[in-house]
Amino acid sequence: MKQFSGRTAVITGAASGIGLELARRAAAEGMNLVLADIEYARLEESAATLGLPAERLLLQRTDVSREAEIAALAEAAFARFGGVHLLCNNAGVGLTRVTWEHSTADWEWVLGVNLWSVIHGIQHFLPKMLEQGDEGHIVNTSSVAGLLSTPGMAAYNVSKHGVVTLSETLYGELLAAKAKVGVSVLCPAWVPTGIHQSSRNRQDRFGSAAPAAGLSAAYEERMGQAVKSGRLTAADMASEVFAAVGEGRFYVIPHRKINNAIQLRTDDIMNLRNPTPLA
Repeated sequence: MKQFSGRTAVITGAASGIGLELARRAAAEGMNLVLADIEYARLEESAATLGLPAERLLLQRTDVSREAEIAALAEAAFARFGGVHLLCNNAGVGLTRVTWEHSTADWEWVLGVNLWSVIHGIQHFLPKMLEQGDEGHIVNTSSVAGLLSTPGMAAYNVSKHGVVTLSETLYGELLAAKAKVGVSVLCPAWVPTGIHQSSRNRQDRFGSAAPAAGLSAAYEERMGQAVKSGRLTAADMASEVFAAVGEGRFYVIPHRKINNAIQLRTDDIMNLRNPTPLA
């Protein structure tokens, strides 16, 4: 996708973090914006910093774990701007626990936000994007957790691996269909966002996670410190994404030092070795 100006971007999880920086970059590129987040008050505050005229902006409170709300977002976006050219399935949450301490509700929450939202985003946006007959692009936010298996993050890892394989499958299908719509998968490592505080947005129907203790508490502390220590910023992620979209590049892995760990995992698989523990 080469042309951004005058076209429309839809971004979930747009109130903060990577989603907000994607919105800033899209605005700077001259795009119309449809911004969605479950934190609507924060979304309004963030959108006010973009300096866009009202006719180029649509805000919608969206619980991305609910298919009906993704469907409503798509309907509103196409009704308002007549088309969608860039879809960023970006909303995400994190939860750190050892695998056997995840409750069913924990799994449903993390998978609902991180994976099902991407599935439903593709279901409700892509057919209409294909019908437009114009160039377009989908960006699915995964994580290096979609390429590696870090201890203490089972639900998160599963959700992000799902996003990677979903995106890879879609890439091949769009290629076979000779579609004008492309797809990329964003796999960041640690970025200083609020993902380690995701519980603030945990929907009531999922209840609260049990307090972390023992090994889970140690993993939780490590995750919080890692997120805060990230050297690449959310703005860096947005720059990488727009470069990849412009190039038609599928894999977006901004933290290139992680390549060694990815290669090690690949070597373990190819040599039938037990997984090398991640530090």
